[in-house]
Amino acid sequence: MIFAEALTTLEDYKRFTAAISVPVLANITEFGKTPLFTVKELRSAGVAMALYPLSAFRAMSAAAVETYGAIRREGSQKSAVGRMQTRAELYDVLGYQAYEQKLDALFQAQRPPAHGKP
Repeated sequence: MIFAEALTTLEDYKRFTAAISVPVLANITEFGKTPLFTVKELRSAGVAMALYPLSAFRAMSAAAVETYGAIRREGSQKSAVGRMQTRAELYDVLGYQAYEQKLDALFQAQRPPAHGKP
């Protein structure tokens, strides 16, 4: 795979992907040289994979500034709680319940039998 850096048009991607015989990776980062092409646009230009390396980080950083600003201004994070991910939402995204069940099964299988039981 080739990491095609800072291509600025879909036509550039089309020419690049046509000229080589390995998959091409696009680096789609906000505030970079490459426009924020859609996955569909990149696919149509022959791009095999796209990275979005800082998108979530930048969104989290902006949210952190807002949240800590609220704490400084208001003395609490109460006004920001409605914009936060709940514990249940986090566990759902992580598949935490399934992980816990697998751990429980693993440890149960490794536990020696109770005294006097086979």
